[in-house]
Amino acid sequence: MNYVIGIDLGTSAVKALLVNRNGQVVKEASRPYPVMHEKTGYSEQNPEDWVTGTYEALQELTSSLTGDEKIDGISFSGQMHGLVMIDHDGAVIRPAILWNDTRTTLECREIVEVLGQDQLLALTKNPALEGFTLPKMLWVKKHEPENWGRLSQFMLPKDYVRYRMTGEVAMDLSDAAGTLLLNVEKGKWSKEVLRTFQIEETHCPPLLFSTDEAGLLLPEVVALTGLQADTKVYAGGADNACGAIGSSVLNEGMSMCSIGTSGVVLSYEDRGDLDFNGKVHYFNHGVPGAYYTMGVTLAAGDSLSWYKRNFAPELSFETLIEEAAKTPAGAEGLLFTPYISGERTPHSDAVIRGSFIGMDQRHSRGHFTRAVLEGITFSLYESIHIFREGGKKIDRIVSIGGGAKSDFWLQLQADIFNAEIVKLNSEQGPGMGAAMIAAVGSGWFTHLNECAKRFLNEEKVYVPNMENKESYKNLFYIYQQVYNQTKELSRMLNDSKERVVK
Repeated sequence: MNYVIGIDLGTSAVKALLVNRNGQVVKEASRPYPVMHEKTGYSEQNPEDWVTGTYEALQELTSSLTGDEKIDGISFSGQMHGLVMIDHDGAVIRPAILWNDTRTTLECREIVEVLGQDQLLALTKNPALEGFTLPKMLWVKKHEPENWGRLSQFMLPKDYVRYRMTGEVAMDLSDAAGTLLLNVEKGKWSKEVLRTFQIEETHCPPLLFSTDEAGLLLPEVVALTGLQADTKVYAGGADNACGAIGSSVLNEGMSMCSIGTSGVVLSYEDRGDLDFNGKVHYFNHGVPGAYYTMGVTLAAGDSLSWYKRNFAPELSFETLIEEAAKTPAGAEGLLFTPYISGERTPHSDAVIRGSFIGMDQRHSRGHFTRAVLEGITFSLYESIHIFREGGKKIDRIVSIGGGAKSDFWLQLQADIFNAEIVKLNSEQGPGMGAAMIAAVGSGWFTHLNECAKRFLNEEKVYVPNMENKESYKNLFYIYQQVYNQTKELSRMLNDSKERVVK
């Protein structure tokens, strides 16, 4: 029996999937690790925690294999944008600065002022946002010059784990596209951006396609993980690119909604020369030669987790959602905006904060829960709205992640998005995408589309409820007004908070 392994390096845990030739997940293992928040807006992790967790998860998968079972290949999906810095000896210089770290607002302004917004979008297809890697590099360069002086290579999270397993430095295009250093259309490091900000190209890893082989396992890794020495290692991709692969978003016209800590709406593109004027992200896909456009809600599932943790810690998510389902669409006039960590699409605002609006005495916990679910989904719909305004037809969306575990939330997506929502037989998303990359790299299939036909099947399709669809269409217009009505208040509150702290 032959297998492949998909490793998904997330923000809160690493998960490893053991997958057979039919796409069945035979076994899975995960290991959590902490996030460090030294100051407001800071979000960091110790890269060694990723390595330890990955090795332990792999050991758990391989411990039950028999002599006639073989792992042909492994590949990776990883959280995007995180800055890992290593020195000439391969040692980590400082903790990794993560995608949801928002300390770099001034650096983002500097990028736009020095390079120019038009030139930035022409080269990288994306605006300067706090989450991207280049602003983090400029922050370290400015605030930690000694650390910057030690830099030999920068990496992204999954690439560091792969480096530790193979000793080879590399980065795939789909993850490199999220650094703000890549010429997305050409698939090469942008010499203009590097020269403008005085970053040596030698600091940037060699670039690979997701299905390219990326080195051999080191002997000590074989001993620690139980993997066979001849197991092939493939480059892998950014978590959203792998999520798209694991959701069969592999052809023009296909889209995906992923609700995890953050939320993503992603649509396949077969051209790299389109112009969305920076309103949505535009990245290289894990499919060689392809691209995808993407909008992000920073606190999607995280908003629901925050709400439950603080207001209903004794209840299960299932109970909360059951209560929400008993309240009318629109939560009888109660709106929630999920800006508790700032927002990415379409506002790119690190200071905006969330709100409940419309509260009155008739509102129960069920109303509040429904408002949270609807607010998260409205935020995701902002991206779909932009795609449609740009001429894209979006009428069928694959849903993965936490939002795909609830029939109620899946129907809510269908109603608000005004599209058919597809639930797959596998909800593994990025981890499955990584396994599919390993399967194609190992020669099981000639391309990812062929693999998807074997690995992925539709389980259920949710169609819009016509009455709810009209209600949400009107409510979405009101939702869109909340940002403009509250952004100045959020800034005033932020300034007030900082004065109190000082």
